[in-house]
Amino acid sequence: MTRILIIGPQGVGKGTQAAGLAEALSIPHVSTGDLFRDHAARGTELGLEVKRYLDSGQLVPDSVTKQMVAERLGDPDALDGFLLDGFPRTLPQAEWLDEYLHSSDHAVDAVLLLNAPNKVLLERLTARGRADDTPEAISTRLALYHSETTPLLDFYHDRVVAVNGVGTVDEVRERALKALRDFLNGHGRAA
Repeated sequence: MTRILIIGPQGVGKGTQAAGLAEALSIPHVSTGDLFRDHAARGTELGLEVKRYLDSGQLVPDSVTKQMVAERLGDPDALDGFLLDGFPRTLPQAEWLDEYLHSSDHAVDAVLLLNAPNKVLLERLTARGRADDTPEAISTRLALYHSETTPLLDFYHDRVVAVNGVGTVDEVRERALKALRDFLNGHGRAA
């Protein structure tokens, strides 16, 4: 049973790494972005609510995101572990997740923090060529990430596994797998 969060700034490769790591660890990759898209595509009540917020350019409120995450983590394939990508992003979300997991005698086992220098992230994000990926917009998003993430790292201080996110996809994945396995094995948890 392995419950892992993946955290990192935009452009560090969280989504790419999360999918490969989850597969290597034989646990589902649970992405809030995927949950939003899935619910919206299926036209569920939550999906219609998500679509309404996204279409108006607003953030999906915590109440909706929490409901989707709780529903997904309650699915049979996630009962023995998961790699959660995109949640929590704030301290209140982390506190809620801890309470939610504790209600079924579970906890987050590790928090994988993918790091890269802002200069590298800026280069990667501007290379994507998206209209909203201007240097100013990227800098603003990175500053917001750093201000919101620091409290998460403090909250999960004893479970953070920091890994350098610079390198090829395979190099970063191998580095992350080794770091996670070393950490989990050192804490009496299988990985």
